[in-house]
Amino acid sequence: MTDLTIETAGNGTAAVAAPLATWRDYLDLLKPRVMTLVVFTGAAGLVLAPTPVHPVLALAAVLAIALAAGAAGAINMWYDRDIDAVMERTRARPLVRGVVAPPDALAFGLVLTGIAVMLMGLALNWTAAALLALASAFYVFVYTLWLKRRTPQNIVIGGAAGAFPPMIGWAAATGEVSATAIALFALIFLWTPPHFWALALYRAGDYAKAGVPMLPVVAGARATRRQILAYTVAMLPVSLLPTAFGVTGTAYAAAAVVLGLLFIASAVRVCREDGPATGWRSAKLMFGYSIFHLFALFGAMVADHAGAI
Repeated sequence: MTDLTIETAGNGTAAVAAPLATWRDYLDLLKPRVMTLVVFTGAAGLVLAPTPVHPVLALAAVLAIALAAGAAGAINMWYDRDIDAVMERTRARPLVRGVVAPPDALAFGLVLTGIAVMLMGLALNWTAAALLALASAFYVFVYTLWLKRRTPQNIVIGGAAGAFPPMIGWAAATGEVSATAIALFALIFLWTPPHFWALALYRAGDYAKAGVPMLPVVAGARATRRQILAYTVAMLPVSLLPTAFGVTGTAYAAAAVVLGLLFIASAVRVCREDGPATGWRSAKLMFGYSIFHLFALFGAMVADHAGAI
């Protein structure tokens, strides 16, 4: 049970104040489920890089990526607390429940961002630190503050922030950005729109109620489904670039083709479904598969690079 603070009102009666925040509430501010994928892809970029990194320094790099990703999530919750209160999916967030005060959430996010960038710069290199700062700024200023409430292309452009982690991991190891690092960035960049638009299809009512112009709300389900299919098709050849650049071998390429074809097949099912009649069952399945898809894709890269497959 959440602790409550009892205060005495001016007339002598007891008043119940807001519940006290716990460490779990601050953990929720970091969006830990989103952070898991960010950390995994960032660590993959670190492993795939040609320059070996001491395990302690590698751990520091991964920690910095995790802190920065979580901090961006906290600042996002601070700014979006008004629409989070309207949407069913986000009503239980700490700021909406009133257990964390908005200034505390903002300060928490800003301090963690500063710690993450300094840790990356001092422990690894300032190229990686600059990329980490750029990714955080892009997510906060470009996506959260500018695009999210203004354009249906919010996910397409703003999603670039989530594509930075493998590039940051690569730069942490090598001190530079290579064609392979850019290919890893492009892979997540193309994955992000179909991933979020699948969610937006069956949560369109939530977004409409909150006034967020997600593509299904503005352009309709039919246009959204076409875009989902287009991005999944475009993603397949890009997923083969790590093999083309010699970072992975044929085992990864085979896995990428299979995973990519399954992603395209899930998009085709979404295109064929009568969503209102079925409750967007295929879109929900595609959203779940998309998360597995990216984990499996980067996992196959790391396994192939290490000679495990």
